Amino acid sequence: MKKTITFLTAVLAVTLSLFSINLESKNAKADELPVVILGSSLDYKQKSGTLKTLTDPLNGASYQTITITGSDLVKYLNPSGDNFTTSSGVWSSAMIQKTSSGSGINVHILDYNGKNNITSITANQYKNAALTAGISDANIYVTSATPIDGSGALAGVYAAYSKDGQALNQKQVNAAQDEMGTLSGITKQNEDKNGYSDAQLNNAVAGAKKDMAKIGNNVSNSQIRDIVNNQININHLGNTINNNQKNQIINVLVEVRDSGALKKGNFRDQAAALSAGIQKHSKSIFDKINTPENRNWFEQIWNSITEFFGHLFGGAIILGK
Repeated sequence: MKKTITFLTAVLAVTLSLFSINLESKNAKADELPVVILGSSLDYKQKSGTLKTLTDPLNGASYQTITITGSDLVKYLNPSGDNFTTSSGVWSSAMIQKTSSGSGINVHILDYNGKNNITSITANQYKNAALTAGISDANIYVTSATPIDGSGALAGVYAAYSKDGQALNQKQVNAAQDEMGTLSGITKQNEDKNGYSDAQLNNAVAGAKKDMAKIGNNVSNSQIRDIVNNQININHLGNTINNNQKNQIINVLVEVRDSGALKKGNFRDQAAALSAGIQKHSKSIFDKINTPENRNWFEQIWNSITEFFGHLFGGAIILGK
């Protein structure tokens, strides 16, 4: 009888153990599901259309949904200077899908009923902001059922991270929102000028982040200024970006440094992946400016600068791309 009881006890223990492992596996898979974030102001028809727009790229795969309200805008966006209230309307919606390590950040602005209703913020501006906020290796999809500027679209993504137990650093979120507003403003001021594109601007900022990360969180204001000047030249923006705009970029990147973003171990690699992605998606633009002659000349100048600071700070700068 004792042997029978012992045997049954062992079987029960193994069964419970397997059930526990299976449950943990299911929970892990649930945590990895794409998250669709819907604005609370959407009516039934808009909600249905938004959900279809955002989930079409999943080709029938599972997902989870959350709803954001004016309270979320107040929580995540007001610290950076916005003036939302708990009763503010929310129409912009998004989906975030985690991707494999090293894949970088990709953003897709999706048309709603054949129209792009995000009127001010570009996909590249969202990418840079997401990197600064602390997001990595993810596909982000953004849409809106009504025309909006899009500056609050990432609030839902910030909320999704928080509800998943991975709350983002608010200082980085603040810097991300300031960065997005700054880059959007610079693009508006220059979009009609020959030799300017939003892709060049955002590639310059992503490149600057990568260069800052080479030095580390102790990168000085003067080094950031040198980095920005170099990236503006590399991206052939010297004839369009004026001194005021340049100072705005420098101030934003100082805020990025002060937010602690550079302390994240994969920040440099994510910035490099972001820059590579921008160049890939705007190949026709960068093929014209990334000639061997131009690249070699700017690389020689920048290598001289980094070698100087590398010797000055005892090899703190890591050379190479």
